[in-house]
Amino acid sequence: MGFVGIDLLHVDEWQIAHDAGLTVSMGYPTRRERFIETGFNNPANHALLLNELETTLPHAARAGIPNLIAMFGNRDAARDDRAAIDYCISGLAKISPLAEESGVTVCVELLNSRIDHPGYQGDHTAFGVAVMKGVNSPRVKLLYDIYHMQIMEGDVIRTLQDNIQWIGHFHTAGVPGRMDINDTQEINYRFVARSIADLGFTGYISHEFRPSPGRDPLDCIREAYQIIDV
Repeated sequence: MGFVGIDLLHVDEWQIAHDAGLTVSMGYPTRRERFIETGFNNPANHALLLNELETTLPHAARAGIPNLIAMFGNRDAARDDRAAIDYCISGLAKISPLAEESGVTVCVELLNSRIDHPGYQGDHTAFGVAVMKGVNSPRVKLLYDIYHMQIMEGDVIRTLQDNIQWIGHFHTAGVPGRMDINDTQEINYRFVARSIADLGFTGYISHEFRPSPGRDPLDCIREAYQIIDV
């Protein structure tokens, strides 16, 4: 179909992808429950998260894995956005030197808190960009999930134009329903793909959608590739 990589594999799965001729475009630093909810917005999590990344970054570098995923984490009733941003900056700043030395980018994901991930704090681009500006490392970037940010704020193209320097990776899915990215949903993914290309982005765009019921999943993923291939 033309795909060169696959996202979100654990360390013990990396070789399987490589044997199939695929890059692991985004790896997990660990296999752990409550991965999304446990993020850098809470300083009590920093020791755990830093240990996971410190352990996995050298493995990723040796395996040629370009990116590892991280999370901002769920809100706490007593923690406002400004405090959470500061905590994220302080935690991620501790791992950025090793990420830079390893040549592996830590990508922190933006997610919607309206439908899929209630309570998630990194639910707007402005929050994520404030963290990225504070860390200011070429190896700490945002994982901009177009599906999630369309649900939370829309205005995708302008947001990308204003903030592309802080983005290291993309995910796609159709809105509503997280299904195919064709003309059955509200995002014009062909135009989004052209806009990303025009901005000079050279990283990966990974499909993270559910094939529509009744369709052959392979047809769906083949179609998605053709839409994004600009």
